[in-house]
Amino acid sequence: MKAVLCKSYGPPETLVVEEVASPKIDDESVLIDVHAAGVNFADTLIIQNKYQMKPPLPFSPGSEVAGEVLEVGSKVEHVQTGDRVLAITGWGGYAEQATAHRSTVYPIPGDMDLNKAASIPTVYGTSYYALKQRAGMRSEETLLVLGATGGVGLTAVELGKLMGARVIAAGGSDQKLSIAAEYGADHLINYREKSIKDEVRALTDGQGADVIYDAVGGDAFDQAMSCINWNGRLLVVGFASGRIPEVAVHRVMNKSCQIVGVLWGATLIKEPEINRKNFEEMLDWFAQGKLRPHVSNVIPMDRAAEALGLLLERKSVGKVVLSMRGG
Repeated sequence: MKAVLCKSYGPPETLVVEEVASPKIDDESVLIDVHAAGVNFADTLIIQNKYQMKPPLPFSPGSEVAGEVLEVGSKVEHVQTGDRVLAITGWGGYAEQATAHRSTVYPIPGDMDLNKAASIPTVYGTSYYALKQRAGMRSEETLLVLGATGGVGLTAVELGKLMGARVIAAGGSDQKLSIAAEYGADHLINYREKSIKDEVRALTDGQGADVIYDAVGGDAFDQAMSCINWNGRLLVVGFASGRIPEVAVHRVMNKSCQIVGVLWGATLIKEPEINRKNFEEMLDWFAQGKLRPHVSNVIPMDRAAEALGLLLERKSVGKVVLSMRGG
């Protein structure tokens, strides 16, 4: 089979496509014929040895896939050969075949597009866990989403609206923010033209946002700390800006607010039952048409560097997907 390989740490341009042996499964895993793999910002980090997970070289990046089941281990009962599934792999997804533990493999509706299915696990898993379990967000609260046009950001907008929040979407482009409006944002802030803190204060009669979803860090985090409501929760999801911010703790005390870490990937091991229930709920919403994955680019696997470059250059809206079937 063909796979995109990281043979030495470096930027996306160092990746190569080569023939490799098909992966083997154990009693608790599933072998998947991969049709599509989601592209995530974490993929740009793992190939540079800057991520929490550090697989041994050479390896294939790619933490989420969609396709058809080729083989199941003896302890796998919920899927069988031929089933259409989405799965979380950790790494190894940028390949024509991949394995996943049974607990992270989910059957999908028969009419679900596999490119869209591959875009679901990381971004929706992260955002729903963040808003539901970490923030405990309630209906009619105000949610501010920073980086609202990115992969996780757009799902936070969509899920937040579905959960009954009043959603303020912040991003750096009017054109991209128009997509956030299509996904339910009530108010839009172009942070290149307006102050996030001033706009949020104006929109909330000076109170601030109850929940802030931050996958950006840097200056956006600094402004968010100036427009968080009393008893607010600021969710630390990532640092796409490149700067990990710091906070003077007296500001946390003065607003009686919380800064809450979100490491969704760890739930796969530490909170698997919570993760399973979250995905059951979301897949039911997908089946009902209440959630609509936004895939902006589908790119063939031999152009993986280009796909990752779209994320690094912030040229995509929603998700980029790598196709193992020629795009």
